[in-house]
This record gives sequence, structure tokens and C-alpha cells, in this order.
Amino acid sequence: MTEPSHTPSAPGPEPVVRWSRPEGERTEHLLILLHGYGASEHDLFGLVPQLPEPFTVAAVRAPLTLQPGMHAWFPLSQDPVTGEIGSDDAPAVRRATEDLHAWVQTVRGDFRTVSLLGFSQGMALATALLRLDPEAYACTVALSGFVIDPDLAEPGLEGLFIRDDEVARLTPKVFWGRGQDDPVISEARVESAHAWLTAHTDLMKIVYAGLPHAINQQELGHVREYLQHTVLKGR
Repeated sequence: MTEPSHTPSAPGPEPVVRWSRPEGERTEHLLILLHGYGASEHDLFGLVPQLPEPFTVAAVRAPLTLQPGMHAWFPLSQDPVTGEIGSDDAPAVRRATEDLHAWVQTVRGDFRTVSLLGFSQGMALATALLRLDPEAYACTVALSGFVIDPDLAEPGLEGLFIRDDEVARLTPKVFWGRGQDDPVISEARVESAHAWLTAHTDLMKIVYAGLPHAINQQELGHVREYLQHTVLKGR
């Protein structure tokens, strides 16, 4: 049976990637870190010492430069009335998703498992990658972010996420953590993410009391345990 596919745009340049191990010393388990809006590949790299040791970590820099050291996966806009943060630049969303997907294809053959960890806007990219290829990832860690909604928030992305029904059938494993006091991700975005993740994934959801738009030690401990149990179980 031929799998459905979308028509990708021409691939962009190779992303800047910070690796936790040099080539030749990498392990069989890859964890890809995807940072948030206005950050860089260095932002989440500080988590590496607190993640399970068997992982090789690749922190990827987003393609858009806002200013030196600050990058984004796609532009964000804010509704002046509702305050809702979204993107009206569907081509940029599509390009970032497809280019990142293409890069993953170039490295995944070197590893037995590939997992994703995205924070804030990086969560949008992590879940987007999962939607393009739901069988490719051992698990997805989605932190303090949102899921791209092609029907509501991002019109013009029709045809990009045509495998959503297959995602729902496969129910890939997702850890979703967020702060109860997060002022950045709107309630509408939270509700949209909750609806999609609940309908399509094998979801572990934890809400952290008093946590703003950030990652704390309790959440990091849960992420570490989740990766250990989900990806490295029986190792």
C-alpha cells in the first residue's frame, strides 16, 4: 500500500546543529532538541547532563535569525484584540517543518532510535515532525508549547499533515508538560493542543503548579524518567 504524501518544497540549507558527542563516538539513541522562539541551539543544551546518558543529543538551530543569537522556526504575530499568539506566515511554517524533516532523514539511519524534545515553538516543530512521519520517533517530549492547527490558526497548510489519521491509529508516545502559570501560551492554544494530543497520541500529560514559561527540576526529572522508560526500557 502506498503511503499518502504531500509535495515538499525545495530543501533549504543544512541547519546548524550542536552535538553532544563527536562523530564516531555517538550512541545508538538520538534525541533531537528544538528550542523556542528567540533562542538558539545552545539554550536547551544545558539539559544534556541531566538527560539519560545513553542518548546522543543534537540541538538544532532554527532557520530565521531575529538578531544575533536569537532564532525562530517561523515568524509569530499577536492578535491585537485577543492577544492570541500565532503565525500568519504559512509558507514559513511549511518550510521550517519540511526542511527539518529532510534533515532528520539524513541522520536517522545512523541511530537505532530517534526521539524529539521541543520547548515552546520547538514543541510545534516536534509535533509537526511526528505528524509527517509517526513511525519514525520512539517518543516526543512536548514542553510549554502548542500544536500547529492547519484548519484554524494556520490556514494555508492544507496537505501538510495528511497523515493525522495514521497518527491516531498508531498513537505514538508523547510526554506533554506545561506550567500552570505560563503567561505565553494562551488558553486557546492549550485547549487546541490538548484536543489534538488526546485524539492522536498515547499521551502522558503533567501540569506543574506555579511554573511559568520554563522548565523546572521536577519537570526535568519526569522527562528523564519518561525517556528512560519509553526509549531505553530493557536496555
